[in-house]
Amino acid sequence: MRVLLVNTSEHTGGAAIAASRLMKALHSQGVEAEMLVSKRESENPKVHALPGKLLQKIRFVAERLGIVWANRGSRKNLFAIDPATHGADITRLPQFQQADIVHLHWFNQGMLSLGDMQKILKSGKPVVWTMHDMWPVTGVCHQAGACERWQTGCGHCPLLHGGGGAKDLSTKTYERKRKTYGTAPMTFVACSDWLADIARRAPLLKGRPVHSIPNPIDTAFFVSQDKVKARQALGLPLDKKILLFVAYKATDPNKGIQYLRQALEQLHESDGAWTEQLALVPVGKEASTLQGTFPCALFPQEYVSSEETMRRLYDAADVLLMPTLMDNLPNTVVEAMACSTPCVAFNVGGLPQMITPGVDGYLARYKDASDLAQGIKAVLSSPNYPEMARAAREKAVSTYSEAAVAQRFIALYKDLLKPTKEGGEQIK
Repeated sequence: MRVLLVNTSEHTGGAAIAASRLMKALHSQGVEAEMLVSKRESENPKVHALPGKLLQKIRFVAERLGIVWANRGSRKNLFAIDPATHGADITRLPQFQQADIVHLHWFNQGMLSLGDMQKILKSGKPVVWTMHDMWPVTGVCHQAGACERWQTGCGHCPLLHGGGGAKDLSTKTYERKRKTYGTAPMTFVACSDWLADIARRAPLLKGRPVHSIPNPIDTAFFVSQDKVKARQALGLPLDKKILLFVAYKATDPNKGIQYLRQALEQLHESDGAWTEQLALVPVGKEASTLQGTFPCALFPQEYVSSEETMRRLYDAADVLLMPTLMDNLPNTVVEAMACSTPCVAFNVGGLPQMITPGVDGYLARYKDASDLAQGIKAVLSSPNYPEMARAAREKAVSTYSEAAVAQRFIALYKDLLKPTKEGGEQIK
């Protein structure tokens, strides 16, 4: 069995990390898997880049210019939406032609257009599409938030200038998706039960099989080692409780940094002596701009791409804080749990599937800074903290390990490759 995993980049972004890890997990189970990307970031011979770097840049720029045009000259939300108007025909590549299964991941920003996707579907090869966000079921957005127009054909998109219109870019892209998906066989995989539920309710995916399978992590690599050595290596204090906050961009309001600030301010007002024992480590782009804006010691780290450094950060931390306002099944949470670090998060998206309150972390009421503050103190002050740390590790190993996840995908692939009777019904 040969599997081709398709993703825009090899390592940059959560979907890229998940796809790369899945390839590694499949290899460990004896499956021949390769990855096709627009942006290759290693020398791994199993990872192939699209030909023509200049063409890729042209496609990317042309698609962004189309968004600006549709947005009446505005660059607002330029990377929050994707119309999939430009891309490459991968069906001519040997990696595609040799594959038994084509497994799509996140392929936006000029890698695949909807027209290219239609060619993939017409090839007759079984297609699996892992949903890393809501884009497969919406017009142009990756996260719909409170907007539910994806259930009625989109239009009047709140991410477009002036709220779009009845036949704006979101409506046109939604209709193109409907025609592209057509009646071709395609199996969807959501990384969380939350996203799987959305997919099953989505008109664009009506009648299509939807599975919920999490992203894998290497639980042999992400494991707690030595907290003292980790802190020393990172220059972090040994005498404080370390709070870890991780985001691609630390100042992104969608990651909830404003609620974290309010929570820590409330803790400081109620018990200043207790917050003196805390140190916050924000990780991500613009993290250094947060210096002096929190009522506790701050040790910012700019965006970290090294898994070794991330493991040290998880190992050094006493708790991971995840006040995200919308997320699927964050790799960060699983990695932290594998390193025996409990998590405190808002009760949103796929996080309730990951965190069991009082067992391996705390789920705060959505956008409730007071409850987030209570969760931080509850976890750090719990007499059962060692048990919570062990439970976090046990959950990560049993649910998200490479072997556990790879076996679920292999079973799915084998089912899709079963011979069919005349008329298309699979032989059981």
